[in-house]
Amino acid sequence: MFRTALRNVLAHKARLLMTVLAVMLGVAFVSGTLVFTNTISDALQKQSAKGFDHVDVAVTPKWKDAEGDRLGESHELTRALVDDSARVPGAERAIGVVTGFTAIAGKDGKLIGDGFQSQGGNYWGTDDPRYPLTAGHAPKGEGEILIDSETARRAGYEVGDTVRLSVDGPVLEPVVAGVFTTDDGNVAAGGSLALFDTATAQKLFGKTGTFDEIAVEAKDGVSQAALQAQLRKALPSGTVETTTGRKLADDQAETIAASMGGLKQGLLVFAGIALFVGTFIIANTFTMLVAQRTRELALMRAVGASRRQVTRSVLIEAFVVGAVAAVAGLAAGVGIGVGLRSLMGTLDAPVPDGPLVISPGTVGTAFAVGILVTMLAAWLPGRRAAKIPPVAAMSSVHAKATTKSLVLRNTLGAVFSAAGVAVVLAATTMNGSDGQAPMGLGAVLLIIGVFVLTPLLSRPLIAAASPVLRLFGISGKLARQNSVRNPRRTAATASALMIGLTLITGMTVMAGSLQRSIDKMAAAAIEADYVVSMANGNELSPDVERKLKETEGVTATSPMRNAPSRIDGETEYLTGVDGATIGDLTEFPVEDGAFEVGGTRVTVDHDTAESYGWKAGSEFTVAYEDGKRQKLTVAGVYEGNDMMRGIMIDTATLAPHESEPADMMVMVKAAGGASDAVKDTLEKALGSNPAIEVQDKKDLSNEIAQMFTLMLNMVYGLLAMAVIVAVLGVVNTLAMSVFERSQEIGMLRAIGLDRKGVKRMVRLESLVISLFGAVLGIGLGVFFGWAAGELLGTRMATYELVLPWGRMAVFLLLAAAVGVLAALWPARRAARLNMLQAIKAE
Repeated sequence: MFRTALRNVLAHKARLLMTVLAVMLGVAFVSGTLVFTNTISDALQKQSAKGFDHVDVAVTPKWKDAEGDRLGESHELTRALVDDSARVPGAERAIGVVTGFTAIAGKDGKLIGDGFQSQGGNYWGTDDPRYPLTAGHAPKGEGEILIDSETARRAGYEVGDTVRLSVDGPVLEPVVAGVFTTDDGNVAAGGSLALFDTATAQKLFGKTGTFDEIAVEAKDGVSQAALQAQLRKALPSGTVETTTGRKLADDQAETIAASMGGLKQGLLVFAGIALFVGTFIIANTFTMLVAQRTRELALMRAVGASRRQVTRSVLIEAFVVGAVAAVAGLAAGVGIGVGLRSLMGTLDAPVPDGPLVISPGTVGTAFAVGILVTMLAAWLPGRRAAKIPPVAAMSSVHAKATTKSLVLRNTLGAVFSAAGVAVVLAATTMNGSDGQAPMGLGAVLLIIGVFVLTPLLSRPLIAAASPVLRLFGISGKLARQNSVRNPRRTAATASALMIGLTLITGMTVMAGSLQRSIDKMAAAAIEADYVVSMANGNELSPDVERKLKETEGVTATSPMRNAPSRIDGETEYLTGVDGATIGDLTEFPVEDGAFEVGGTRVTVDHDTAESYGWKAGSEFTVAYEDGKRQKLTVAGVYEGNDMMRGIMIDTATLAPHESEPADMMVMVKAAGGASDAVKDTLEKALGSNPAIEVQDKKDLSNEIAQMFTLMLNMVYGLLAMAVIVAVLGVVNTLAMSVFERSQEIGMLRAIGLDRKGVKRMVRLESLVISLFGAVLGIGLGVFFGWAAGELLGTRMATYELVLPWGRMAVFLLLAAAVGVLAALWPARRAARLNMLQAIKAE
């Protein structure tokens, strides 16, 4: 039986080619994901470890006690502690470290890199071992800085150039004193690093005379543990804590692994989808192969082969196919991993250099996935083959589906579909995260139900296309009949395309609806013309609001700041605003009382008021961060949203209780409304600061649109693999169907159907099957998109369903194109059949 199975694989290698390709693509996606994420993770971890080459022990202020509670007072690292650390036995040197946000502008005035990764620090003395200089000299005074070599390359800066930068205050214009190399992860991720001399860094980052950390390097032959023990003896244990460089590197490695784990899981989900789609092709292929070898299998049964041996022979064929696909998929996956790494470099997302990582786990996973998926998909066709009675098979009486089996299939499909719809609808009535699990379960049940019902649905839906097919004469009529001749085969082929389009359409509906909802939320809540904030999301100095208020053409400004407080024993963040102008800059529906902020009168959002049982006129006591308490009165209750909510209090009331007042953003209203001229005026008033963003509603909307567009493009790209696998399924089904119908096609040619007519028949059949799968997929995608939106709507009052008619039309056109392209080779093969040989074929 083993030799027979191998012979069958070799005899039908052409017909198994598409199956091998389908499995290979899925395995390539899985192995490529593992190779890519393992390679990037390994490179980042090694680079992170390099960053601690000159840190054997790190000394940091102690913020928490032994029980993990925050200490009442903070402890500072002074120059005296740095000197004490350097004198510890076993210490080679000690470096005081100061860090903070530093935004560098390019020659075009725009921020270099991502604001969240724009950092600054100090260069220790005249020769800092952490940052080897490639050009220039150490910085001296406020007029000089060093920049990393990658930033210098991207921006075109050289030693002697003047650079515009900002920390959190006015724009500075120092001269580039030198360029250095670094293994800093932020720089590798596309950010920038600027270094000042120590005194300047301490002044700019608000840490005069103190440090964030002390990096102690051990002498040759002294272990990190030994140095740590000496530091613990020499330094005051109640004010500082020590951590070895190895521990810091290990912690950083765990963080990197965790972040890469999320990326890996996301990519593997899409790989799983491609493999799931591939199972339809495998099952279809082996079903058709078994059907074509019915007599052969019956003869094997007649000469003594048992049912188990017949099933085993089919599984052996599947094993060989899976193994071949796994080897090819692993090789292709390595190529995908290399390609993705190169792609990141071209997309300004550089990754550290490092070897390609192909772990034993990756190899094992590739073979396990390829072989198991193929064998599982081939098991049912093999089992069906073994159940065909030998006499019936040898007399060419093929076992067609009985009425009982069809009724059972349709009943199961209806039950699964009804249960899926019911669970999804029930989930839409739940709140937020409570409905996520039920909705996922309902979606799976509904997809299974529709798949089981697809043979039943194929007849009416394909019949609906009859008027169009009649336009193509006899070829159109034959194409329709061929499409419904074997509903199960048509269903399996169409379902592969259906799943991909379900996910694509669902994501498109959700993304479009969310974008509209956020735009609507911003338009409804913000009456201000501009919102000013830091590029990295940090806090703004109160000076920014004062400068904007004094700018010509500005009619109203209000900061928005968050301040912690305690109310009834619970932590609540107060939102500080300018009570005199906030009403002109925002527009919130008021449910109770009046939107009034000033003195001890505050306005509270609906959710907060409901949680405390407040209404207009209610009084409560707040404990500010300085410990002082004050009684406040609720002037009104408003309907908040995800952009703005909370307890709004006048900054004049809040500021005396804040140790370091800072604003999250500043809202601005201009006399002439938003315009390029006004925006330019505001930016110039802030010194054209690269660290500060001035955005109008259109800018906010475009930022949101870019985010959703990027997300959708990523999803489209990842789901493209599943669609390609589905296309291979259409090609495979048509090619094997042409082989099956060779005699029939020969007869059609003999009675007058020309080659063009045969080609047209096969193409139309492919087109009908593809559009059938597309209609089902788009329909399910819209339903799931609506359902997910209803769930989101419980947490987002402005949510509004948006059906992307244009994109759905494009999806249908692409499905039609897929059908036409998939039929090119099978149609050409059918038209080239020799009619006499085809008629003689069995």
